[in-house]
Amino acid sequence: MRRKKGLSFYKKKRIKPSAVQAALLWAGELLLAFAIGCMLVFYFMTGLTCVGQAMEPSVNSGDSVFVNRFIYLVSTPQRGDVIVFKPNGNENSHYYMRRVIGIPGDTIQIIDGFVYVNGELYETGIGSEQMDYAGLAEEEITVGEDEYFVLGDNRNASEDSRYADIGNVKLEDIYGKAWFVSYPWENFGPIPKGGS
Repeated sequence: MRRKKGLSFYKKKRIKPSAVQAALLWAGELLLAFAIGCMLVFYFMTGLTCVGQAMEPSVNSGDSVFVNRFIYLVSTPQRGDVIVFKPNGNENSHYYMRRVIGIPGDTIQIIDGFVYVNGELYETGIGSEQMDYAGLAEEEITVGEDEYFVLGDNRNASEDSRYADIGNVKLEDIYGKAWFVSYPWENFGPIPKGGS
């Protein structure tokens, strides 16, 4: 007897082993991408809000900023970086954002309102350069090992390394590098690196 051609609702489809393997491989890749994404967000995209006017015009009060927490595990802060830290490791303090002016081994002094690094006039080219208050830097300061001298870009509205309650920032107290303003949209973009 000859079988009739046409639709048959009784045929069972077999799933090929290669299709199952492909689906598992796809799920594994998806899981790996998700894990990498979570790591990148944790280390590179931690968000903080700037408090105060110390970093104007680079970062305004209330700006949301991405902080790279990974970078200082593989390198050290450089002159011109904007770092995020808690003064003297004080866990009860809010995070500060300030620009690195002096790195380990540098000498810092403020003369007639201007900062000198290793005896040379240092300008970031951002914000207000001249200061009304020299503070601790009225006398020459040598930046110690694993320490950083920091100033706000808005020098006359900034509490920074000139003040005894902050002083030089220790590497262990640095949370990360502020690198990108994410909000509001009119300030959206990378934070400028000042000086050299």
